[in-house]
Amino acid sequence: MNPYPNQPRTANRHETGDLPAIEEHDLPQGRHQFHKERLMSQIHDDRRATARRNPFLRKAILLPAAAALAGALAVGVLVFTPGGGTQGPDDRATGPVLTTRIGTVDAHGAPRLLDRISLAAAEADAPQGRAGQYVYIETRSAGTHIRTDGDVSSLVTVPLHTRQSWKSPDGLKGWLIEPGTTGPEGITLGGPDETGNAPKPHLGAPSHDYLATLPTDPDALLRKIYEETEGQGNGKDQQAFTTIGDLLVESWPSPRLTAALYRAAGKIPGVVTVDSATDAAGRKGVAVARLDEHSGTRTEWIFDNKTLTFLGERTVQVRGNGGEGGLIKPGTVLFTHAVMVRAFVDDIKVKP
Repeated sequence: MNPYPNQPRTANRHETGDLPAIEEHDLPQGRHQFHKERLMSQIHDDRRATARRNPFLRKAILLPAAAALAGALAVGVLVFTPGGGTQGPDDRATGPVLTTRIGTVDAHGAPRLLDRISLAAAEADAPQGRAGQYVYIETRSAGTHIRTDGDVSSLVTVPLHTRQSWKSPDGLKGWLIEPGTTGPEGITLGGPDETGNAPKPHLGAPSHDYLATLPTDPDALLRKIYEETEGQGNGKDQQAFTTIGDLLVESWPSPRLTAALYRAAGKIPGVVTVDSATDAAGRKGVAVARLDEHSGTRTEWIFDNKTLTFLGERTVQVRGNGGEGGLIKPGTVLFTHAVMVRAFVDDIKVKP
């Protein structure tokens, strides 16, 4: 990823100004993803139980009670016009359904590719922050979900949009700005949990400091992931893959931990490579993926073909029809998420 600012592990920095329309030209024309920030242990378990009932609800954002939001933002993109404002997600859901060509799978290529990716990741410079700084993560997202009006259900899309988060390394302070989820000024991610205590970080809601405590031996790391996520999601292997993907997209692991996450993923049964995938910013690459046999969806981690830099993640319906009434057809992109900038900054709302 070699992006702005001078951190080799970040993705390319997008130009300032309004987001441009993005189109993947080789696509036919045309999840509900809740972003998670500070999931408390009890709520984290509730979310996973929900995910077991509805495989399309994969991630969640839990905010302090004073700033809790009604509704959730469907995310995930490929063919889109810019979006903005502060309306609810259904109000913004306009435009063609996100679709893509389903890439060709190599069932035996993942360990070899992940080995190369882990070597490249281990050579990156470690992110260095000063006392009092915040971890800034900027992403682009969009997606497809089912909307029901009365007795009529339809497949709708949420526009490509930018999401910006600031979090202190200990995870106790933070801020979020995201069209459709927050107002223009954003909302706080700080404060105590529902019991009045400081939230305790865990794999489902890690702080930057917590990441530094995780083992960097791939076998020990994978064992910890299996143990902490037991009983969650659609099977232990799918949940382990999902958990690693969440860490890659929504946090900033050190080079050593990133390399260990890739090597751990290579040990999960069912992980494959996909010859071609496109992220939310329109960048093409090769993917490491796993099929959720329960839902027929495939989650793909997208990497630059040359540098093997992590670009982002998307989930595509690849087998059978999903959703209410089978509205989600194969080739539908449920959500896509592109990592644009990761950096240390001096304060909340400050950009690199």
